[in-house]
Amino acid sequence: MSTAAKEQTTPEAFFSVDMRVGRVTDVREFPEARRPAWKVTVDFGDIGELQTSAQITNYTREQLIGRLVVGAVNLGAKRIAGFRSEFLLLGGCTADGTVHLLAPDAGTPGDPVA
Repeated sequence: MSTAAKEQTTPEAFFSVDMRVGRVTDVREFPEARRPAWKVTVDFGDIGELQTSAQITNYTREQLIGRLVVGAVNLGAKRIAGFRSEFLLLGGCTADGTVHLLAPDAGTPGDPVA
């Protein structure tokens, strides 16, 4: 994963991404994925529950269930090994590709991220 800075963008492009607080409600194994991943379901309040494929197997199922997370919910769905991934779970990536989830200290599912 590259750590080089990306090109400048506009505030309009950045603010068009709908980032929301959510709570993890389910985590399932995803053996069909090319790289180790979980199938994660997150409650985003009024938006509803959305699912995603996430390469965050450095977290156990028990560490994820009930956890507050941040997701980008308006990027469109994508098929991954036959699974419909509906949002992007956000985290910081280390040089070795490990993802450390962004986690709000508090909040309610569906809260917009400022």
